[in-house]
Order: sequence, then C-alpha cells, then structure tokens
Amino acid sequence: MRSPAFLARPSLLLLLWPWPVWAQTPTAAAPPGHSGAPGCPALCECTPGGEANCTGRALVAVPAGLSRRVRVLLLDHNRVRALPPGAFMGAGALQHLGLRENRLRWVHARAFWGLAALELLDLSANQLEALEPGTFAPLRALRTLSLAGNRLALLEPTALGALPHLSALSLQDNELSTLAPGLLASLPALNALRLRGNPWACGCALRPLCAWLRNHPRPAPEAETLHCVSPGRLTLSPVTAFPDTAFSHCTKPLAARDLAVVYALGPGSFLASLAACLALGSVLTACRARRRRAAARRPPRRPPDSCPGPASPTDAGSPIAAADAAAPVVHA
Repeated sequence: MRSPAFLARPSLLLLLWPWPVWAQTPTAAAPPGHSGAPGCPALCECTPGGEANCTGRALVAVPAGLSRRVRVLLLDHNRVRALPPGAFMGAGALQHLGLRENRLRWVHARAFWGLAALELLDLSANQLEALEPGTFAPLRALRTLSLAGNRLALLEPTALGALPHLSALSLQDNELSTLAPGLLASLPALNALRLRGNPWACGCALRPLCAWLRNHPRPAPEAETLHCVSPGRLTLSPVTAFPDTAFSHCTKPLAARDLAVVYALGPGSFLASLAACLALGSVLTACRARRRRAAARRPPRRPPDSCPGPASPTDAGSPIAAADAAAPVVHA
C-alpha cells in the first residue's frame, strides 16, 4: 500500500507541525563582560554590577556611550591627554573614576560636570602642571582625590573649591614648594594628606601646613620624609619640627573683615587723591592764566637812565624848552 502523497513531502510536514522548528532552538546569551552590553562603552568590558573596565585599550579620549548604569569607570593606562567640557556626560551615577597613567596634561574647568555622585577620583601619574579654578567644584560627594605623580608647582584653593566630604588627598611626588593659604581650610573633613616627594620651602608661607600637621599627627616613617630643600640654612630639616613660635617673625595674614576694609578703602582713596590732584592742577593753571592777562594789560615800563646828560634845547620834554615856549615873543 502506498503512503499518502502528502507524507512524501517534508515541506508540508513542517508547515503542519504545531510549533516551528526554529522556535525550539535557544539563542546564545551574551557573556556578562561583553562589550556590546546595554550601557557599556565600546572597547570596554562591563559587569552586571556597573563596572566598565577600559584599562590599557590605547584610548585617546573618554569613550562615548556612557550611561547611568556605569558606577565604576576604569580608564587607566591609556593615552587620554585632555578632558574637554562634559567629558563624562551621561554617567551621572558614576562613583569611581580612574585615569591613572594617561599622559594627561589639560583638564577643562567643566570636565567633571554632572558627576555629583563621584566619590573617588584618581588622576595620578600624569603630566598636569596646573588646574583651572573650579575644576573639582561639581564633585560635592568626593571623598578621595589623588593628584600624585604630576608636575604641579602650585595648587590654588579655587581649583579644589569647597569639598565638604573629602577625607583623603594625595599630593606626593609633585613640584610643590608650599600650599596656598586657605587650601586646607576649605577641606573640613580632610584627615589623610600625602605630601612626600615635594621640594618644600620652609618659610612663612608654610605656616598653615605646619599648623595642620600638628593637629593631624602622622605615622613617624611618613612624617620623616617631609624635608625642607630651601632656604639653605634649613635644608633637610623636617617640616614637622617647626613649632608655631618659629613663625613669630612672620606677618599674620589679614582677616576677612580687614581685607574687606582694604578692598573698600583702597579704590576710594585712590579716586579721592586723583580728584584732589586734578583740582589743584586746575587752580594753578587758572592762576597762571590770570597773571598773564594782567601783565598783558599793563603798559611796559621805561627803564630809568643811570647817567642823565645835558638836556637838549630841542627836547620838547625838557624844562628849558618849556620855559622858552612860555616866554613872550618880543618883536623889534
């Protein structure tokens, strides 16, 4: 007996089967660290916990595609030389940012805008020579900041801004000779400060740092590495060995109230002195002009003769001529 004709055709059997064959083949799931995962930047490996590892990928810029899923962004050992404005836009939930060893030379003042949740920032082992005012001002939640191993010769308080939660700051292995006044005063939560490897100049400008070190004792081995390299008489003297009396000859900085008075009176006194000079100059100029006009109206004086000679009869102004003119004329 022959089988039915439709059984001889496999295509018809596939069409009449209740479930498609391709629906029974499961698709392969992407591995957890796949770079194509949602919210994961290109050329990076991401984990479900929100860590994006972009270490050692020869990146020349911050990768695009950052999202709020990224909590940790590691960009260490790359070639990022500059951070433009809004370099981390989109990563508003970022808490840990690593930029160690990137040959970084320039950071825009608005590079870290939008990172209000950032708690740890590592900029160590780069080539930073200066920081613009307000660079770290948006990082209100920052707790740890590392600027070690750069070329910083000056660190202004305006660069750090007011960081109320910053507890650890690393400035070691830079070119700092002193810390600007007010830098440590704007960091009320700071209790760990790394300073070794800098050419400290032990003068009056180091007074705030010495006061801070006395109020925050450090381990002995670490404290012994802070030495003066200038002036000559204090070379290799420990920074922590200077009491407050050692700065008694230094002029104390003006208080905020005194500075306000100086800034208010300085321009006013300058303008007042300038107005007084202009008024005095105008009076002197007017007096001189008045004298010139009076001298021009007076007739010129005839200088007196020192040796008067005999008067000439013909001189109309002489007494003889006047007498002759008054005498009567006698006719013959």
